Amino acid sequence: MDDGRLRQDARNWLLSGLDPASALALKADLEPVELPQGLEIEIPGEPLEHAYFPLTGVASMVAVSGDGSQQIEIGLVGCEGMTGLSLVLGDGRTPHRTVIQVPGHGLRIRAEALRAAIAQPELRDRLLGYAQAMSVQTAHTALANGKLKLDARLARWLLMCHDRSEGDEVALTHDFLSIMLGVRRAGVTVSLHILEGQGLLRATRGLIRILDRRGLEEMVGGFYGVPEAEYRRLVG
Repeated sequence: MDDGRLRQDARNWLLSGLDPASALALKADLEPVELPQGLEIEIPGEPLEHAYFPLTGVASMVAVSGDGSQQIEIGLVGCEGMTGLSLVLGDGRTPHRTVIQVPGHGLRIRAEALRAAIAQPELRDRLLGYAQAMSVQTAHTALANGKLKLDARLARWLLMCHDRSEGDEVALTHDFLSIMLGVRRAGVTVSLHILEGQGLLRATRGLIRILDRRGLEEMVGGFYGVPEAEYRRLVG
């Protein structure tokens, strides 16, 4: 049943929507890989060795302050996308950190192989469309971080994570959430209790179960939906 989520199957949408020539350009260089929770796949300032296409699980793009003392999530990547967009944009490094937040598995490709593959115009255009969609997501994350209360920010974040999950349960700890949202662990605990009290979710140790997605959407209002619509427009 279509529950309004971005995700509706267990494929990587970027790859599954490729034309035959683009698929052929990538196929030989893609290798399966496990994505355990906490795996750091992009390190600020370090050359990128691979781009990853998650099939399951979720990766977090995290902005890090210059002295490394502060960090906050700025984007999510799951089955709808890929990491390593700086390779697509002509660079090989990023100032951000990307870490696996929800464990899963996927495919990866070496940086030099991806650079060669995007000589295919159709592939390059599709990946650039995704890059544009990601820029919209990061902009709206900044908007939400600046304008929403913590419980609504958490609700938006859970919707986005639910979009990229196979079921209604997401394996996450309070500590991980506090890093992603840039707040103290106690604030996450209070916000989870608020959402739980409204019947929107059930939180147990290391696990959150979404009970009322529509309720979460109503709580967040216009702060959820624009990046998702742009993804559908730009990528399909």
